[in-house]
Amino acid sequence: MQGIRKLIASAAALLCVPALAIAQDAPIKIGVVSFLSGPAAGPFGVPARNAAEIMFEMINAGKVPAPYATKGLGGAKMQMSLVDESGGTTTQVTEFRNLVQRDNVDLVIGYISSGSCLGIAPVAEELKKLTVFFDCGTPRIFEERDYKYVFRTASTATMDSVGAALYVKDLKPNAKMIAGVNQNYAWGQDSWGDFELAMQQIIPGIKVATSQMPKLFAGQYNAEISTLLSSKADVIHSSFWDGDLEAFILQAGPRGLFKRSTVILTTGETAMYKLAAKIPDGVVIGARGPYGPYAPDNELNKWFSATFEDRYGVPPNYAAYQMAQAILGTKAAWEKAQAANGGKRPSQDQVIAAFENLTFVSPAGEVKMTNGKGHQAITGTAYGVTKKVGGKMTIDKIKRYPAEKVNPPDGVKAADWIKSGFKK
Repeated sequence: MQGIRKLIASAAALLCVPALAIAQDAPIKIGVVSFLSGPAAGPFGVPARNAAEIMFEMINAGKVPAPYATKGLGGAKMQMSLVDESGGTTTQVTEFRNLVQRDNVDLVIGYISSGSCLGIAPVAEELKKLTVFFDCGTPRIFEERDYKYVFRTASTATMDSVGAALYVKDLKPNAKMIAGVNQNYAWGQDSWGDFELAMQQIIPGIKVATSQMPKLFAGQYNAEISTLLSSKADVIHSSFWDGDLEAFILQAGPRGLFKRSTVILTTGETAMYKLAAKIPDGVVIGARGPYGPYAPDNELNKWFSATFEDRYGVPPNYAAYQMAQAILGTKAAWEKAQAANGGKRPSQDQVIAAFENLTFVSPAGEVKMTNGKGHQAITGTAYGVTKKVGGKMTIDKIKRYPAEKVNPPDGVKAADWIKSGFKK
């Protein structure tokens, strides 16, 4: 009887070995969410999707430069489940639940719209699923509550707005009046609110001529442009993105708005090449961080930009950079957790612990997960003005601002930090 028991135990042990090996090397299922249809698809969603496809393919093949030259996530291949972000917040919450409960993904990387992120964050916490936001700039995500399962690997709208205000001071130190045209939801409201507060701190006594807040995806801005023209503001701020940004440029240009005032387009990098013929010299262009024309001269950026352009025939815009950054941050956290776990496949909690307060490198340089109790990234940013050279769009008068100068300290709300005079 004892011999039979030993035989059964030995057989069971042998059966367990393949099972453990399969579990260790099983594909890591990742939900990837981006706009694949609608007005945000062309300028944002599709470039982000394209970046995800490149990163999944190249990481799985071990063809990304150091420090990401290893295959997959700790040797396990990444498997993508792609979802369209169109349809509004209610639709996205349903799609997120499907990814987690029906498709059994290991984690989710996605979301461009701040509305999507505000809706998804509490659901990710409810379902206890690691979720990495790659864009959606509203600072409210981590200002309004703490999250265990949610991370964001790009800086918030505060960085864009404070950087824009600093650039105004550098470019037009004698400006006396500002105006704004921003979309009437979290991203637009937060962007303008931070810019207005920052301008009041940086140039005391500056006046606000008008703040226009059309609805998201309105598409027609003739009334707002008329108001801006009559305001005679020195500087006009806009955080328009997607098709709204392109429509605004096409409608404002012929009416002379860009010549009447200095216009700051905080996400303008996504349209600067496509609409180069419609954008005159002197328009201030942002890229939501050190992306695109503001990206550093490092090996990761050389590889990423060349690989993207070779495949798709256009340079990667900031949405593409941010998607690549989120994927590389996830790889860095996963492999840090796996190393701490003795080389074994890490649990979700171990990956979360490794992600918190992580510093990693991307094609845009160093990324620090220092805010939101280690769940929110900060990066530096840069601004410049458009200038045609030989008929091609370039960026001139570039100014760079380090991460600590354009992001609040951890635990301090953006508005409070700005009102304090940017105290650290």
